[in-house]
Amino acid sequence: MRPCYVFRAREKVVELGKKTQLMGVVNITPDSFSDGGCFLEHSRSIEHSLSLVEAGADILDLGAESSRPGAKSITVEEELNRLLPVLQEVRKRVSVPISVDTSKPVVAREALKEGADIVNDITAFRGNSEMPTVVNEWGAGVVLTHMRGTPETMQERPFSEDILKDIQTDLQAAVSKALRHGIGRERIVIDPGIGFGKSLEDNCRIVNRLSFLKSFQLPILVGTSRKQFLGQILDKSVTERMWGTAASVVVSILRGVHIIRVHDMAEMNQVALVTDAIIAESVSR
Repeated sequence: MRPCYVFRAREKVVELGKKTQLMGVVNITPDSFSDGGCFLEHSRSIEHSLSLVEAGADILDLGAESSRPGAKSITVEEELNRLLPVLQEVRKRVSVPISVDTSKPVVAREALKEGADIVNDITAFRGNSEMPTVVNEWGAGVVLTHMRGTPETMQERPFSEDILKDIQTDLQAAVSKALRHGIGRERIVIDPGIGFGKSLEDNCRIVNRLSFLKSFQLPILVGTSRKQFLGQILDKSVTERMWGTAASVVVSILRGVHIIRVHDMAEMNQVALVTDAIIAESVSR
């Protein structure tokens, strides 16, 4: 049975644990690994965001800079030009919490001004020392993600000899930094960072042993959707990995995850609902 938490993100309060929460991915980028270029046009990103909510998204995650392996960083100005018009319109039209996938404090601050609720920082506060201050100033929620290296280098460096230990050590440092800056535990979610500098074996081990994160006593987010390790197992292209994603979602839920970050919302909503129902039946006995 997974523990229950109350997650606070500005004025939003989300109960985690009773039901798996689904975070819908909106890539406002030309080069994301899965759907780069599909939603770069603002009107298409807005339409896609609304369709994700209609299909069952509990949270939206808007990202305007790719974090795929090998991706190069873009300027603050370019990231804001992609992000803000979409965020402004989507915020007017949906009530679900909106997360912004960025590691830049300036982008985070501007997004929070426009109504974002959560900062999804794939550097877990390693990218810029100002980020914890920005998050705390706005009372935002934060997702602290484990990543080895940077998107440009993360799959080129040698893989970890003990990935679970590395994740625990690095995330503990990130959580401690958050707490020192006044960010309460009720505003923190941790993410082991599937695919971010990990081998195929690492990714499988993380999903299968998610209980190693329970000692943090914090809600857990996992994003396996369409990722490369699924392609390695299945020998399938990005667009053919939905059923592999579904399998990884089921295992993640059974292992105690609270939030699943996905692309195929309608399908993964069904997967999560059935898995939750089966877990609830076994617990109620």
